[in-house]
Amino acid sequence: MESMGQLKRTHKCNDLGISDLNNEVTLMGWVLRRRDHGGVIFIDLRDRWGITQVVFNPEHNSEVHAKAHGLRNEWVLAIRGTVMERPEGMENDKLKTGQIEVMVNNLRILNKSRTPPFPLDEVTEVSENLRLKYRYLDLRRPGMADNLLLRHQACQAVRTYLNDNDFLEIETPVLTKSTPEGARDYLVPSRVNAGRFYALPQSPQLFKQILMVAGMDRYYQIVKCFRDEDLRADRQPEFTQIDMELSFVDEEDIYLVAEGLVANLFRATRNVDITTPFPRMTYNEAMERFGCDKPDTRFGLELTSLTEIVRDCSFKVFRSVVEKGGLVKSINAKGCAAFSRKVLDDLTAYVAPFGAKGLAWVKMKAAGEWQSPIAKFFTGEERARMTEALEAKEGDLLFFVADTPEIVHQALAELRLELARRLDLLDSDTFNFLWITEFPLLEYDHEQKRHTAVHHPFTAPCEEDMELLESDPGKVRSRAYDLVLNGSEVGGGSLRIHRKDVQDKAFKALGISSEEAAEKFDFLLNALEHGAPPHGGIAFGLDRLMMILAGRDSIRDVIAFPKTQRATCPLTEAPGRVNRKQLTELYLRPDRQDED
Repeated sequence: MESMGQLKRTHKCNDLGISDLNNEVTLMGWVLRRRDHGGVIFIDLRDRWGITQVVFNPEHNSEVHAKAHGLRNEWVLAIRGTVMERPEGMENDKLKTGQIEVMVNNLRILNKSRTPPFPLDEVTEVSENLRLKYRYLDLRRPGMADNLLLRHQACQAVRTYLNDNDFLEIETPVLTKSTPEGARDYLVPSRVNAGRFYALPQSPQLFKQILMVAGMDRYYQIVKCFRDEDLRADRQPEFTQIDMELSFVDEEDIYLVAEGLVANLFRATRNVDITTPFPRMTYNEAMERFGCDKPDTRFGLELTSLTEIVRDCSFKVFRSVVEKGGLVKSINAKGCAAFSRKVLDDLTAYVAPFGAKGLAWVKMKAAGEWQSPIAKFFTGEERARMTEALEAKEGDLLFFVADTPEIVHQALAELRLELARRLDLLDSDTFNFLWITEFPLLEYDHEQKRHTAVHHPFTAPCEEDMELLESDPGKVRSRAYDLVLNGSEVGGGSLRIHRKDVQDKAFKALGISSEEAAEKFDFLLNALEHGAPPHGGIAFGLDRLMMILAGRDSIRDVIAFPKTQRATCPLTEAPGRVNRKQLTELYLRPDRQDED
């Protein structure tokens, strides 16, 4: 058999078709499947691009056929052979190469493989920890490989669009100064500056503002960011942002650029045309109607306030809540009166972790009759007013929560999503975008007994609320905006404060003294005094966008090497311990376990 040491791959495993019949080709890849049909051996050879069926026939080449008997899944092969048309009736319409096969003349085994710890298909359920431990195998699975291809296409589409719109791609530092005004920073000890630490950036916020002061006008970066925070399916300790900043703009300019970017991204990756401009909703309206600032608008089930109707009712639970300044709100689950008592109990238990002390319900019967344990506490007029407010009809199911505004809104917002899941209202092929605007600039932290920034300390207040910064900071609206897609926040930004006197007022409202401000942000404050232009920006969460585009439930499925929910990497076993010498060089004291 001819040596294949000097052979070069001539085609990828999805290249060949009828036009290549009788050509001699060289393919390289992994054994996906091996089938022995009465002496003739068929191998599905796989590479990143696709699959080609290759055939070992003893009548064609007995030596190569004998060697093929030992082949197993995931072995790495190089084969040279002749492209043949598949026999009639044996075509595979699911494969791009399904009309042909390659009759093997030469075989070289490039590497063997141990038996994989799980089948490399999309059907078999595999635990996430096992998948992450053997991520190099997991990424060979067709769906996972497709996710990385989709991510690549998305990044290329982003760069093309922003480059065509006069943006400059500029890198910003990864080792920077800790400015703890959001989530916890990841800290990096300095060896050459004893006792001092760098921080990994939670975002390039300060640097991109300084780039605007530097006259760059339009900046972008597909950038790694780091936050030491509690994790869940859509959060990672290190994540990727599509980050941008623009000078001499207002909100309308940023909406226009952002919507164009998103439309271009969906067209390039999913061949979906997104309708622009996106609808807008103020923060207050979102909270009133949906109970959260990132509502999923693919379905209804909106919240209705009944606070005024029940203010003087005889139902003590509702009345006492209203007397204490709380809310009573309801959701009308249309046509759901057939829910069993077990389902109602399950839904009551579902909202309990969100602070709801109970979940009252009413089943609507004929002629506006209520079937409910709480029906007897309301007069006929009160029931009629609530029925009218909720537009309730026979067969509807009404849910009520009474508590503080925070608990009512969170409990009903979560109930709304759970009902949508149970009623199959979440269409993954529908993409509903929504701008949320006019966020509060500040919120009061009762533990710290001071106001904190809802977004970050550099967000510009609405000009008409500027005077309230000193007299009533809690009522100040910001020039911030979030982009929501199907109930997920996929982007957010704001117009920035570009004048030092306004920034000083914002710091004062946040309880940050001039000394503390100078210590943490002196370089930014100095920059604002050197001709800073009006500017603003937005950052998109690339991982969340890709999760939605790929139809996945976790961002870990669209990241090549993600961390678990405990911020660990099963593949590399990071984070790990380091030796005493390294710790000493960094002026860190080993703990007892390290010393042992």
